[in-house]
Amino acid sequence: MLDNLSKEKIHDAVIRNTVRLLQDVELPKKFHGRIMSVCFDFIQSNTTPVAVKAFSITILQNLSVLYPEIIPELKLIIEERWKHETAAFKSRSKKFLKAVDKH
Repeated sequence: MLDNLSKEKIHDAVIRNTVRLLQDVELPKKFHGRIMSVCFDFIQSNTTPVAVKAFSITILQNLSVLYPEIIPELKLIIEERWKHETAAFKSRSKKFLKAVDKH
């Protein structure tokens, strides 16, 4: 499944449904680094569909429990992207920021 996220000529729906699934399952530890890298790339890209970005934020939020060192990087990306993003991105970002501020 992770290979689908790196393919260049794959339909957006495949990527969207893959990251949708990844946000709700326990991810094997050996794939954490690869998944985080892909999600950060999705969030920073101007061409990534908004649903993929939103699901990627949730995946990173889930992984931030195990890797709190990614929180500042994700916060910075959210701040940098804020004025260019949609309401869905902002909504998911607010949920993330609220959750990490509780810890």
